[in-house]
Amino acid sequence: MAEQYKFPVSVLVVIYTVDLQVLLLERADRPGFWQSVTGSQDAGETLRQTARREVYEETALDADSFELVDWRRENRYEIYSRWRGRYAPGITHNTEHVFGLRLSGRVPVTLAPREHLQLKWLPWRDASDKVFSWSNADAIRDLPRRNNYP
Repeated sequence: MAEQYKFPVSVLVVIYTVDLQVLLLERADRPGFWQSVTGSQDAGETLRQTARREVYEETALDADSFELVDWRRENRYEIYSRWRGRYAPGITHNTEHVFGLRLSGRVPVTLAPREHLQLKWLPWRDASDKVFSWSNADAIRDLPRRNNYP
């Protein structure tokens, strides 16, 4: 069987409450690395479908039950060398598309144990400082503006 490589297009989904508490997940493959929901697009999926699937796989939340918004924001970055083997030879960069998933308040979350060790809800400023990815931090720092928050 042919090896299945990841497609170098992904989503970042910032899950947050109306009072800007942000859900962060600790990576199982990199303890200490905190992030929002992320994942690569599968063949034939729209970006919105990828966002919905990744939210469900990583948190067991049905994104259709909340407000999922495509922020129409793209980030292009170099793939960390430790994760390049997941992509076809010669692929060095990924294009990430940012979404927000707005909840009325904190809800129960069920983590995918192979992907994440634990979760935290943090105020947006603390969350932006905690994540390891610059693009994730930038997206979280944009929450007040996107939500007309004082």
